[in-house]
Amino acid sequence: MADPACWRRAQMESSENFSLSLRSLTMKSFSRCCFAVLLLAAVCTGTACTGTMHHGASGSHHKHGSQWKGVPQVVAVMHPTAGNKAAGTVVFTQTKDGVKVEANITGLSPDSQHAIHVHQYGDTRLDNGKGTGGHYNPEGHDHGLPATTQRHAGDLGNLKADANGAASYTIVANNISVAGLNNPVVGRGVIIHAKVDDGGQPTGNAGARISQGVIGVAKPAE
Repeated sequence: MADPACWRRAQMESSENFSLSLRSLTMKSFSRCCFAVLLLAAVCTGTACTGTMHHGASGSHHKHGSQWKGVPQVVAVMHPTAGNKAAGTVVFTQTKDGVKVEANITGLSPDSQHAIHVHQYGDTRLDNGKGTGGHYNPEGHDHGLPATTQRHAGDLGNLKADANGAASYTIVANNISVAGLNNPVVGRGVIIHAKVDDGGQPTGNAGARISQGVIGVAKPAE
């Protein structure tokens, strides 16, 4: 028969060994857990940074310029809508005073005036020009002519055609930018209307859309 004292000592040693093993296992598990947490945090931080950069490049209003930084000039190649003939180009060039807008359009009615506006969307899939949406107006101002300080960002005034139906028009707009943070126009649409913009609300009573184009990055001069 086993000595009771020896039996108790054996039980105590076994219990102590078990406790030591348990503590060792617990410490190892804790260390592994901490390492996993730190690794996960590092991965998440890296992902968050990448995601933030991607969000900025996707064109939010405040970070739009980051994707197009350094683009000095954009152009809309204008095509007539169904049943019309107006075509040409509208070039936007960033300057220290604002954006210089130069429109050269043919196919207009002789000796006529036509509203020209930047519209919300660069979508010309509809042949009536309505895919471009309404006037580009991110600041929520009332409509106006270029002499009006607060107006739609897309309010560029009127073209005046000569006896041959051709119009050349230049304006410097300081309420937009080519691709910066101040109401960037790259990617938007340009519309020429059938009538003159009289400055009335809500959009100048300019009539139908006779020509449309998408504002894209211009090829640099060689």
